[in-house]
Amino acid sequence: MKFSGNFKSYLKFYPLLTTHHLLSTIYYLLSTTICLLLLTGCWYDMRTQAKVKPLESSDFFLDGQASRPLLPDTVSRGNLDLDKAMYQGMNEDDTPVDAFPIEITREVLERGHQQYDIFCSPCHGRLGNGQGMIVQRGFKEPPSFHIDRLREAPPGYYYDVITHGFGVMYSYASRVEPEDRWAIIAYIKALQLSQNATLDDVPPDQRGRLEEPGQ
Repeated sequence: MKFSGNFKSYLKFYPLLTTHHLLSTIYYLLSTTICLLLLTGCWYDMRTQAKVKPLESSDFFLDGQASRPLLPDTVSRGNLDLDKAMYQGMNEDDTPVDAFPIEITREVLERGHQQYDIFCSPCHGRLGNGQGMIVQRGFKEPPSFHIDRLREAPPGYYYDVITHGFGVMYSYASRVEPEDRWAIIAYIKALQLSQNATLDDVPPDQRGRLEEPGQ
């Protein structure tokens, strides 16, 4: 509200302004009080309700333990991952498995090829020679899959590296499912064979095609 004239003309409106300000203040205080009361009620219900915490004592049970043992015949609602070879890549003596725990089919290799290109090729390169795109841009070069040490490494070794990481390579356990890890490893083994194969490795009925001129 804009006023003109001397100070006396403003004083005529002062009681009206004071009353409006008072009512606004009272409304604000009432609203704030109601909100605080509501919040206090929520805090009381959620913070002080009866509950037990893991490994704490409790006087509710006769043995005094808050954490209760599983009932007989309890069935897990998830994957127990009890197959050590499948989910850890290890034998019972904690040595890497030298055989795949899944059947290797053409579909598995194609899946491995796809997953390898997505997760592995940026560092290891499409040929597995350690010349991926980020290496070409200055990042640390990983060893080639075609050196003797890695050609002779068992499948379980690769599974452990994918799962836990190695050197500057971080773990892919949260990114690549166990089945896909084995598929990737199968493709790596096929890639190693393709880059180091000789004519003797080719099936006899296919050798003629390679020996043809221009092949």
